[in-house]
Amino acid sequence: MTIRAVITGVGHYLPERVVENAEFEKTLDTSDEWIRSRSGIERRHFAAEGETTSMMGTMAAKAALADAGLTAADIDAVIVATSTPDLTFPSVATMVQKELGMTCGFAFDVQAVCAGFIYALSNANAQIISGQVKRVLVIGAETFSRIMDWTDRATCVLFGDGAGALVLEARIGTGTSEDRGILSVDLNSDGTYKDMLYVDGGVSTTGTSGKLRMQGNALFRQAVQKLAETAETAIAKAGLIPADIDWIIPHQANIRIIEGTAKKLGHAMDQVVVTVQDHGNTSAASIPLAMSVGRARGQIKDGDLCVAEAIGGGLAWGAVVLRW
Repeated sequence: MTIRAVITGVGHYLPERVVENAEFEKTLDTSDEWIRSRSGIERRHFAAEGETTSMMGTMAAKAALADAGLTAADIDAVIVATSTPDLTFPSVATMVQKELGMTCGFAFDVQAVCAGFIYALSNANAQIISGQVKRVLVIGAETFSRIMDWTDRATCVLFGDGAGALVLEARIGTGTSEDRGILSVDLNSDGTYKDMLYVDGGVSTTGTSGKLRMQGNALFRQAVQKLAETAETAIAKAGLIPADIDWIIPHQANIRIIEGTAKKLGHAMDQVVVTVQDHGNTSAASIPLAMSVGRARGQIKDGDLCVAEAIGGGLAWGAVVLRW
């Protein structure tokens, strides 16, 4: 008997405001063509004034619960991946817990920037297979528009806001790769790459939230290599080969990174869930957003083998192999 963490519901939320590339032409030396050619991004969503990470996470969580046919009373824990919390503390997860009306269980945040959702999935999986919990809400939610330097054309056009959520539930499997649920996880980090992607402020340094800084070309080179490697490692851990994978569900940072990783894994782009054109880089919300949209499009079907991979500041990176 093997306990597996199986996805039983998925949902997402995007702010109402849609910002097309052309809007940046009014304030920056840039163009729609420049942004599209370098990133694949055409538009993104920005949170409204007063719209917070916890609000978006709550909306995504409600959508995932509805998809699973569950209520908040059925959930044992809430894990939120975010680098843009409402407050320094308490956690966004406890705020979501409160808004859902949960009066039991536990909630906490995970911070691994764009890799945050992979880390949160890994944590939720461990909680389930250890028997600590039966059902977990795993949420990725970000308001990166709050930490943008609007004079830096290399970064401010890349990011967007949004949230995605999954319900993970304990199910009994056979212990083989034919099981539904999370089959393997691979996590990595290397702090020597800190300066490639960071925010130049924090509680113990400046006392402010700071602005995002990125070395784009250097990060690009690291991303393609590390994403392909972690995906291959996770696939091997599951006793599979890349050709077994039906869908790559990548962190939606840049279409060229997505294409480069898919090529290294030997997959055509019609086997990749791509949403970067509509959402931009939503950091920890990126993968659950892509999962939710991929299901809504009819791409990801029950029984499909998927590998999700992401890399973010730290650098931190990792991959999860799962059967839907």
